Order: sequence, then structure tokens, then C-alpha cells
Amino acid sequence: MKNLLTLLICLVASTTFAQVRIEGIVKDSIGNPLELANVVAINQETKALDSYGITNDAGRYKLSLEKNASYQIQVSYIGMKTTEDLFSTKEEDLTRNYTLQDDNTLDEVELVYEMPVTVKGDTIVYNADSFKTGTERKLEDVLKKLPGVEINDDGEIEVEGKKVTKIMVDGKDFFDGDTKLAAKNIPSNAIDKVQVLKNFSEVGQLSSVTNNQDNIAINLKLKEGKDKFWFGDITVGAGIASDDGLYKVQPKLFFYSPKTSINFIGDLNNTGEIAFTRRDYFNFTGGFRNLSQSSGTNISLGDNSLGFLNTTNNKAESIDTKFAAANFSHAPNKALTFSGFGIFSGTKTAIRENNEVTYTDDELNIPNESTTDYTQQESNLGLLKLSAVYKPDANNQLDYDIFGRLSKQTQNRFFNSSVLGQVDQIEEQTPYSINQNLNYYYTLNENNIFSLEAQHLLQDEDPFYNAFIEDKATYSNTASALGYDNAQTAYDAAQNKRVKSNKLDAKLNYWNVLNQKSNLNYTVGLVYSNQKFNSEIFQILDDGSQYNPTPIDGTNTNDVDYTFSDAYVGVHYNLKAGKFTLTPGFSAHAYNTKDTQFGSTNSNSFARILPDATIRLQLKKSENLNLSYSMQTNFTDVTQLAEGLIMNNYSSLFSGNRELENSLSHNLNLSYFSFNMFNYTNVFGFLNYSKNIDGIRNSTDFESVIATSTPFNSDFADETFSARGRFERRFGKIKANLSGSWSWATFSQFVGGNLSKNKSFTQTYGSRVSTFFKNAPNVELGYDLTINDNDQGNNNTQFYTHRPFINLDALILKDFSFVTEYSYYDFRNKEISLNKYSFLDASLTYQKTDSSWEYVVGATNLLDTQSLSQSNTGNISVSNREYYIQPRYVVFSVKYNL
Repeated sequence: MKNLLTLLICLVASTTFAQVRIEGIVKDSIGNPLELANVVAINQETKALDSYGITNDAGRYKLSLEKNASYQIQVSYIGMKTTEDLFSTKEEDLTRNYTLQDDNTLDEVELVYEMPVTVKGDTIVYNADSFKTGTERKLEDVLKKLPGVEINDDGEIEVEGKKVTKIMVDGKDFFDGDTKLAAKNIPSNAIDKVQVLKNFSEVGQLSSVTNNQDNIAINLKLKEGKDKFWFGDITVGAGIASDDGLYKVQPKLFFYSPKTSINFIGDLNNTGEIAFTRRDYFNFTGGFRNLSQSSGTNISLGDNSLGFLNTTNNKAESIDTKFAAANFSHAPNKALTFSGFGIFSGTKTAIRENNEVTYTDDELNIPNESTTDYTQQESNLGLLKLSAVYKPDANNQLDYDIFGRLSKQTQNRFFNSSVLGQVDQIEEQTPYSINQNLNYYYTLNENNIFSLEAQHLLQDEDPFYNAFIEDKATYSNTASALGYDNAQTAYDAAQNKRVKSNKLDAKLNYWNVLNQKSNLNYTVGLVYSNQKFNSEIFQILDDGSQYNPTPIDGTNTNDVDYTFSDAYVGVHYNLKAGKFTLTPGFSAHAYNTKDTQFGSTNSNSFARILPDATIRLQLKKSENLNLSYSMQTNFTDVTQLAEGLIMNNYSSLFSGNRELENSLSHNLNLSYFSFNMFNYTNVFGFLNYSKNIDGIRNSTDFESVIATSTPFNSDFADETFSARGRFERRFGKIKANLSGSWSWATFSQFVGGNLSKNKSFTQTYGSRVSTFFKNAPNVELGYDLTINDNDQGNNNTQFYTHRPFINLDALILKDFSFVTEYSYYDFRNKEISLNKYSFLDASLTYQKTDSSWEYVVGATNLLDTQSLSQSNTGNISVSNREYYIQPRYVVFSVKYNL
């Protein structure tokens, strides 16, 4: 790596010294500087675009050009006549200023070359071909090279640190609510332009009166210019691993016409490539949003899903994947559009891990525990969405969406504990949810705008849990407390749970536009939620019959009906004053909660006013500072209120508290963004502070390693502070960036009747240097450092993860491309290294120029790393976890590009 770094530095130096710089100012006819004017330099010998620039707020530009070469400079600006200038460079830097004249004609200016980047208001347009080096295969390969655009560790697209909320292709939604499917599957050679739409509004009627500064969408313009066309690719592959044969079949087909689009993505493989993870499934919103949260109310419906691990292909021994997704959009006329998607994902996963758990409070006398765990998971997930948008004219829009989830999941765990012995566990569930959304937007006139939004959620969750505990002696105290029959050969513990949720969320908005710089927004809303919760802990006897025990204290069953309502009104004032945009406001709420269980009813009603405010400072066209504050009321779900015993798992028992009250949080956010194309610098930063009062915490007692918890409202406020930022700068064909994130939290807890004050501080630092040469190998060098520092009263732990890495891609003899990725990990505590491991992946691709066939030999885990490690910190424990992973394998695949 040291030699490669030296080579890269030499390459940068040689490139820099072989160039001269030209700079100057672009003005209009009366001498005013023009910001965001485009300046391009075309080499007259090669006819290639050698350099480009965009003027800053002072009208300044600068370009790096070859010495002793002839160039044509082209300067353009919207509404101005394009200026062209021919000259030759020498050995010295140059200064050339330009004045543009107004263009009163309606004819479009014919540009010799397209700008790699153009900025038009809140829209940034990237010419994709200007950033390609020849080794790109998917959309994400292109996006990584665009200034200000990143692909995060979860595969989601971010622009200036904000997650992109929507991907469109030629203006049509592409799997609404997800960006990962587009980044991973749309072929790079189909993309002509990438349009980044900042301050994006789903409804054009509301764009001038709503705050959309956190909404970013991307529209992909396709290369094909025909009315109807197909594109995509089909990949078929086979390979070998240490034990089994490998296969993959991956069709990706896309059809686009002015009225209709159809997209299909398929994936069948056992190579560990997960097209759609469980995390993707639960994060997939379908474009739905929580209406009430913007009013200051946050109500939780809980999460009663199985405790599946969020596996990825570097944390599992084997993964078999079946995936199919289809998306369509059809507009029979200009007023009506239908769209929707369907997704199916089926995975079979085998996971093997070792875990060392150290309990940090010596007074509790909890024994440290070593465990081995072999898990088999099978998950079948389905998503379906249908939408209709009716917009007969500019003043009316009606939307309807229905979004459904259905899944069947099972998990078998063969678990061995140094404290409790062998424990076999079975979990399964078949939950579903149906979410419906109806919106109507009406513009009476330019000063009066209305919207009605209503959303209904129906959700049914039915997790089943079963644990077979072989060593009765280790579980005897807990079994006696549960009332189990001790005469059986082992303890076969089981639990049925059922949670049915209904939630209605509706609000009416009215905007009174006072003038061009201010408006008033009035809101009337209602949130109604009902949850029914049933659970039963029982024992399966040796003869297979079910025994319903009577516990020593309390009950093993629950039958709870919980209702929540929130009627609220809100007022907000929006004012544009110079560079400032101010949006102060408040909402007034009337809350009511009621739960019925064990033959009695507990209810509570109260009112609360929640203020909020946003201040936006527009320093320049592409630089702003934002400050926001909000007060929020948080309500818990029905399982926290249920006072009967609940078995989270065999070693974690829980009983709720119907006297729980809501918590109140104060949230303060500060953000800064700068997109400077004059010196190719992009900067963003976030600061977030939250203080939660009367937050819900658990009081926990231990019997050996078996915990029994109950929730309560803490008298001690929880505080969190987080910050993150990134600095990116380009130097010709070199891009460098520095990033960091910091998260600090403090909270109180009661364990064994004792109060402890816990603090955690997590730091991550990252650095990258990348090259983007057209005719030379490109390299990315980087270094990541993660520090986890936890203070748990009597114990302090620190874990470090060092990760240097290098990625290389090269176009060889025009027809071959070679890509390799190498990462080295050193996982350690303060004193010693706990585990060192590395990963090396590589692929060689052959595609003859203008051929539709592509041949790839790919190798994963070339170093045959056996396992990886990570640390986990709980409230009173620290664990070191070792995962066994897939072995080295090689796959040969053939791809046909349509």
C-alpha cells in the first residue's frame, strides 16, 4: 500500500506540473458578475473537453489546461448569448475575462460540448458520460464519481449528506420509497443525465408554501431517444466454492415510452449477493410518511417482529436468495397516472457465531458467559403498492395509494451457553400490514391553497416463540417462578403473541398567501389509534400436550385494549426577509389515552402546546445554514403497558406498566451546506441535540444471566448529541474527502435496585483519495477509524476498529476491465489486538467494443478469511462477537446487454 500511495502522489504531481491555469471573471453587459456561468475548454487538436468550470458569486472561474496547446473557450449563461474564444497556452498562467450580452431570441444556443455539471436554481444536472472512466457497470458506479453525491454503507444515495427520498427515470417513479434498487440495478450505460432536484415537492401546488429543504430527488434521463425502447441486461453465472457449487441468474429489464414504463429485476443466487435484505424490507416506506410527526406527536406501534439478525453477505456462512421486483407507471392521458410495484424476496441463511459477554457491574454477581450459536433463517417477504394521481388542471390534484406488506419468517437457533447449557429455539410469524393514503390538493386562487391528507394503517403481528432448555438445573428458579411442571425431562417453554393495530391519521391544511414573501399556514388534525394485545406463556409437556402454568407472582397472560387519540390545531408563519427564511409556529393538542386489562380501565387526558421554529440563511445560491427547534410528545405502544408477563426470549422476561406516561423531548438541529463548483469543494455538516424528559427506562433484576425487566418513567433526563460532516475537494482528476461523525449519549438505569449513570461516545473518521482518469488505472485509497467508548459507572471500555483499504479499477486494451477491492481490519481494545482479518475481491471483465456480450470472472474472499469480529455494548455488559463467513469462491458469468 505504501508503494501505491507513493505512485499516486507522483501521478498527481506530474499531472499538476504539466498544466497551466487560466482564470478570470465573467460579467454581464453592465458589469455585474454572473454566478453559475458555465466555462468549458475544448482542445483543438483532440477535440476533447479538457476542463470545465462554473463561476462563483463573484463571477470568477479557473481552469487547468495543458501547456503549449490550442483551445476554444466557450462561456454560456441562461438568457445570454454564448461567447467563444480561440487561443493557445504557453508555459505561464493566463487571465482572460469575458462579458456576455443579453439574448432576446427564443432560439436555443447550440453548444459544442455539454457541461459536465450545470446548476439551475435548485437543480443540479450532471452529464453522466463526463464522469465515466469505462469500468462502470451500475448506476452506483457513476453516482460515486459525481461531486456532492455519495453511496452510504447501506447502499442508499445521499446528496450533500441528505438521503435521496425518490428516484425517477424520465420523470416516472422507480420503486417509490427506495433508492438502493435503482443504484444497484440500473445499468450505467443507459444513463445520459443525472438530475438532482433539491427542495423537491411531490405536489407542485405546495412548492411555494411548504418547507422542502430536506427533500431531495433524482431524475435519471435515459440516452435512448426513441418513443418506445427496451434496455437492460441478463446475467447467468456458475462457480465453485470450497464445498458446494455456485449459481446466479439475474435478469434486469426496463421498458420506457412517453406514457408507460415497466421495470423488472430478478435475482436467483447462492453466492451471498442479497438483492433485498430484511433491513431494506422494513425501511421500504413505499413513499408513505408519518403525517402526525410533523405536528409534534410521535406515537409508537411497537415492533413485534422476530429477533432476526440483520445479516449481510459478510456475516453469514451461506445465503440463498430468490428475488423478483416489478414496477410500472402508465398515464392514459395528461390528467391521470397509475403506478405501482410488487416485490418478493426469499432468503435462506445459515449463521454461526461465538460470543463472549462480560458483565461490568461486579455487585450484581452475574457470571460472564461464553456462547456458541448456529442459526438457520428462512424469510419470505412481499410488498405491493398501487397508486393513482388525478390532476385535471393546475388547481386540483387527487392522490390515492394502497401499500401492503406480507411475510412468513422462521428462525431455528441451536444455542449453547457456558452458564445455561444447550438451548434450542424456534421462532416464526406471518405478519401483514395494509397502509392506505388519500390526499386532495386544491388551489382556490393564488392566495388561498388547501390540502386534505388522510392515512390509515391496519397491522397484524403474530410472533410465536419456543425454547427447549435441556439443563433443568440452570433454569430451575425461573421455571418455578413461571409455574412450570418440574417433572418433565426438560423445560419446553413457549409463547403465543398477537398485536392488532389500527391507526388513522388525518389533517386539513390551509395556506393564506399574504404576499410574495410571507404566508400563514393553519392546520387541523386528528390521530386515532387502537391496539389489541394478547399473549400467553405456556409449557409443552413430554407427551406433547400444552400446560398453562400459574406463576408465583402475577400472570402469564395478557388481554389488553389500548386506545390513543390526539386532536390538534397548528399555526405557522413563513417569512422571507432578505437572505433569511423564518418559519415560527406552534400546535395545540388534546390527548386522550385509555387501556383496558384485567377487568379495569385506566385513562388519562391532558392538553399541551408544542412550539417549533425553523430559520434558514441563504448565504449564496449554493450555500445555506439552517437552524430548527421542535418540541415533541412521545407515546409508547401497547406491549409496554401490558402488565402480564411477556417472554422476549428464554433469558429475558418482561412485564409492562400501565401507569406509564408520555415523554417530552426537545430537539435542536443545525446544518450547513456548501456546493462550490468554482474550486470543486463540497462541504456539509450537521449538529443535533436532543433532551428527553420522563423517558421510558427499564428496571432490571437478574437471576444468573436471566433478566426480568419492567418499564418506568425516569426522573433523570436522557441526552444525546451528535455531529457529522464531510469536506470534499477536487484537484483536476483527483478527488479527496475527509468525513467524521460523533455521537454522545447519557442515560440512567436501575439494575438490581441500583441507579447507574451510563455514557457512550462513538467516533468515526474517514479519509478518501480517488482518481478519475480516462486512460489510466484509477485507484481509491482510504482509511477508516471507529472508536466506541462506553462508561458504565464501574467500568469503562474502549474498542477500536482500524480499516485501511485500496480499490483499483483499470481499463486494459479497451476491451478488458479489472476491478479489485482490498480491506484490512484490526479490531482491538486499548491494549491488544483482538482480531485481524482482511478481504480481497477481484473481477476481470471482457467486452468487445460495440458487442452486447460481456464475460466476467469474479472472485470473492480471495484470502479465504474465516471470520470477522465486532463489539457490542449493552446497558450492563460488553460483548465480543465473532461471525463465521462464506469461504473463498470464484464465479464465471455471462451477461447479455439489450
